[in-house]
Amino acid sequence: MGSQITVIGGGLAGCEAAWQIARAGERVRLYEMRPARRTPAHTTDRLAEIVCSNSLKSDQPYNASWLLKEELRRLGSILIQIADSVRVPAGAALAVDRDKFAARVTEVISSEPNIELVREEVMEIPKEGVVVVASGPLTAESLSNSIREFCGSDHLYFYDAISPIVDAESIDLSTVYRASRYGKAASDYLNCPMNKEQYLAFYNALLSAESVAIHEFEEACYFEACLPIEELARRGEDTLRFGPMRPVGLDNPATGRTPYAVVQLRQEDLMQSSYNIVGFQNHLKFSEQKRIFRMIPGLENAEFLRLGQIHRNTYINAPEVLQPSMASRSDPRVFFAGQLAGTEGYIENVASGLVTGVNAVRFLRGDDPIVQPAETAIGALCRYVSTPQKNFAPMNINFGLLPPIDTPRRIAKNDKQRLLCERALELCRPVSISTV
Repeated sequence: MGSQITVIGGGLAGCEAAWQIARAGERVRLYEMRPARRTPAHTTDRLAEIVCSNSLKSDQPYNASWLLKEELRRLGSILIQIADSVRVPAGAALAVDRDKFAARVTEVISSEPNIELVREEVMEIPKEGVVVVASGPLTAESLSNSIREFCGSDHLYFYDAISPIVDAESIDLSTVYRASRYGKAASDYLNCPMNKEQYLAFYNALLSAESVAIHEFEEACYFEACLPIEELARRGEDTLRFGPMRPVGLDNPATGRTPYAVVQLRQEDLMQSSYNIVGFQNHLKFSEQKRIFRMIPGLENAEFLRLGQIHRNTYINAPEVLQPSMASRSDPRVFFAGQLAGTEGYIENVASGLVTGVNAVRFLRGDDPIVQPAETAIGALCRYVSTPQKNFAPMNINFGLLPPIDTPRRIAKNDKQRLLCERALELCRPVSISTV
């Protein structure tokens, strides 16, 4: 194989890493175990299949997720380029047609001469050569055991859930209305309004619903930013009304008033043939989901193309294992990327894939790694997963990860975030890797 670099995992992080390596002129062997071996969440054999939501979060300037995407655009991320090309209307969010996205990524990776795509399961971390481990939160058992042995500690984990998708033709359009919150963007969302009586009936149904059992030997540990809808409901009667069912800024044009609660539906594909129930990730039994979610106005006759599910996500104790370059401390030829490394979220996974791809090439050539400044979104993420801390858990990008900015006086939150973004984009260093 010579100087070929190995990338394990054909998800978002692995594909971005492989493409960055190939772009630099190095040969890369990309392993993806599907379709030879399936996972509990994936349904196709395509690379970079998105399973939880088609939203890559806000693309509104001067918020944290926009900053991360903007840095990736400036650094030449292939996956962000593809995402931009297959986006679907979603207000200020970057949402993609998930089928077209995965198909396009698969096409780009498969046609790249420097990438050899191998459809087989990797049982252990290779003992030689430069390796990027991006096998994801659903890593198969054999490789998972090898990672545990390599890291010298047990894996950590949390439970993640995915939202249902409904057939557009089964939505009662006479009941729902189109609107984006506060009218800030085009009316890209369908809104299902509820009065108080309807909301309380729905809320009580959630509380009494039967969930899929979690194994007794596993502690229920959810990712806070992606809590199941029924877990949110247990936190109080109004929790949903201040969370995914928040009606503020979504006045109903039929009444001219703000509903008591709103369920939003987001377009899943360019053909407008299906809609995601926003924020309704859950682990209820399928029969319970159909019964309860058909209580939502406009979804009384809903046909579900996909029901919510729950799966266990595995990740390493990254601060004990990783350097800011995403190389391991004990063996710097081995890099980790994606959710396995604690960078939680689609765009965060792409970012860690870009970092590992660039630095795997630099390690191969004997160059020092490129570490983005901590003031950038990418640098802040890498610093978070490589800084020793108690109770480590995967993290989405947020302004709390960036060092504070000094201002001569107290300023509004929006102004401070704008200054943080401007500072980050000034410091974000272009990645320049010569081809060989």
